[in-house]
Amino acid sequence: MSSVLRLSALALSLLALAACGGSARLAARADTGPDPVLPEPDTSLIPTVQVAQATGWPAGATPTAAAGFAVKAFATGLAHPRWLYVLPNGDVLVAETNRPPTEDPPANPIRAAFMNAAFAKAGAAIPSPDRITLLRDADGDGVAETRSVFLQGLMSPFGMALVGDTFYVANADAVVRAPYRRGDLRIDATPVKLADLPGAPRNHHWTKSLLASRDGTKLYVGVGSNSNVAEHGMTIEAGRAAIHEIDLASGRDRVFAGGLRNPVGLAWQPQSGVLWTVVNERDELGSDLVPDYLTSVREGAFYGWPYSYYGAHVDTRVQPQDPALVARAIAPDYALGAHVAALGLAFYDGDLLPPRYANGAFIGLHGSWNRKPPSGYKVVFVPFANGQPWGPIEDVLTGFLDEQGRARGRPVGVVVDRTGALLVADDVGNTVWRVTLAH
Repeated sequence: MSSVLRLSALALSLLALAACGGSARLAARADTGPDPVLPEPDTSLIPTVQVAQATGWPAGATPTAAAGFAVKAFATGLAHPRWLYVLPNGDVLVAETNRPPTEDPPANPIRAAFMNAAFAKAGAAIPSPDRITLLRDADGDGVAETRSVFLQGLMSPFGMALVGDTFYVANADAVVRAPYRRGDLRIDATPVKLADLPGAPRNHHWTKSLLASRDGTKLYVGVGSNSNVAEHGMTIEAGRAAIHEIDLASGRDRVFAGGLRNPVGLAWQPQSGVLWTVVNERDELGSDLVPDYLTSVREGAFYGWPYSYYGAHVDTRVQPQDPALVARAIAPDYALGAHVAALGLAFYDGDLLPPRYANGAFIGLHGSWNRKPPSGYKVVFVPFANGQPWGPIEDVLTGFLDEQGRARGRPVGVVVDRTGALLVADDVGNTVWRVTLAH
């Protein structure tokens, strides 16, 4: 048996063993809200792993919409759709993308095989399509009848932004730009690099989200860490676990806020105008730790990673520690639950839904791998009042796991379309779902 086959067999055995790990003990939703319960860490040699087998949606099946909502497919047959962007004319862009290849050999081949087996089971091992596809619903029936390749030849593209007549894309290693004309079905120009982003050789958290400032002078980019808790050292974490600010005129880049392990969704809260993000926190501290979160982002602030979580809760696995940074660490605003893998974030600024949804946050929870039982695998809503979270988290779209715990889909990016409906990218179901009011 080859060494690769031996490692794969060992990885599958470890997955089976890890699936027997410790279960969550907290009461339902005790790990959500502005003041979550944070139990003592539960560490073990083999972490809890419960990966939902990816199956896709049976013919005619859809997610389950909450009371008062209806859901149907806006577009199907996509290739690992992860992120969405709505152009001013109503066209919807979807980044069909996946992790880039890495040239960096794994520090621990057994662990690498273990994680690769988990990725394959979760449906996340396909090569990246490296393209952005345009979807157009010209007749307004809630289904895209036009589909075209908008931009290709990219490198694991994720975040998108239009500023004036320039279209920006956050590749896994750089922000690039190209000219755009309203109504274009594709961009033929070769994108030009605006600024480098932390990328190779490892690029563990490869997704780079993108958000333009309201005055169109800057871009904000979410850059995740290169590890779980800096187990490869801090040198390889330079510029990572942070939100970057890029000046569009000069291309100059600076860290706007740090200590955010994997900040993915970025959005401006409509009432306050403040930047908010959803963050994937660290793993392997047990099924009940650490909650992923939604938080406002202060310029120059530090949010703990890797040294601590939720303010001054020190992670003793990280050595050496940095007490001065821990003393500065800011606790996030709102917990979303342990290991839910919060990715998508969109504040509601449409007028289709009832007034109670105005200014609140829709969030795509991609789903856990390090928790028993699984968490996430749904789209949720957090109400806001006066620019702050106001009330308990609410389910909006569920049913991504079937009765046997297999993943028919996994929600990622969420956006509000021109009509006020919610669009959800599903990278296992290869679908963009459209959520509206039930008739």
